[in-house]
Amino acid sequence: MVSKLDVIVAGGGRVGFETATILDDRGHDVTVVERDQERADAVSDEYVATVISGDASNPSILEQAGVEGADAIAGLTGQAGLNLAVCMEAKEMTPGIRTVARIDTRAKESYTRFVDTVLFPELAGARTAANEIIGSDVETLADVTGTLDIMQIRVAEGAPAAGRKLSEVRFPAGTLVVSDDDGNRIARPETTLDAGKRYVVAVEPDVAEEVMNLMRG
Repeated sequence: MVSKLDVIVAGGGRVGFETATILDDRGHDVTVVERDQERADAVSDEYVATVISGDASNPSILEQAGVEGADAIAGLTGQAGLNLAVCMEAKEMTPGIRTVARIDTRAKESYTRFVDTVLFPELAGARTAANEIIGSDVETLADVTGTLDIMQIRVAEGAPAAGRKLSEVRFPAGTLVVSDDDGNRIARPETTLDAGKRYVVAVEPDVAEEVMNLMRG
């Protein structure tokens, strides 16, 4: 279990507020820095975090937010350049801090040399939309590198893989069945792919259709 963290969220807008709410729900200490006074007041009214009104790119504001003792900082304003600047500044002030920056493009590689990780919220929203459109039998959970997908797939009745042990199914290279049918154990060669059950699968895009054919028919 992750221990309680001290987290600074720069930006109290839609993404920053929801992130602060989730972190608060999970028991972490959150400080939101928001330079728009009206928005800062609105976040403060929700009691999800300590709120500081000010510009997070200002070192004195970061000090006021407790950057020297923080475990992580997330630049989540609508301005990618500002988010990167805030994270880099925090890293300079507190070298061990974890930095997360919201960006406005899928091209993560351009940014990851400056921060520990990047976030492209539109991709997460698109993934959720695609899941809702396709239905519940195939659900994309995450992408690890921008191309590799982590999916939850329900095995269909009559599918080639249905009722067979994992060791008996010839999945293409680029496929890894991660979980067993209840999601509590790592899949093993003797794991049976039961029809109607869901399995978490990591799959490369060029073999995704073949995997679907095996599990969905």
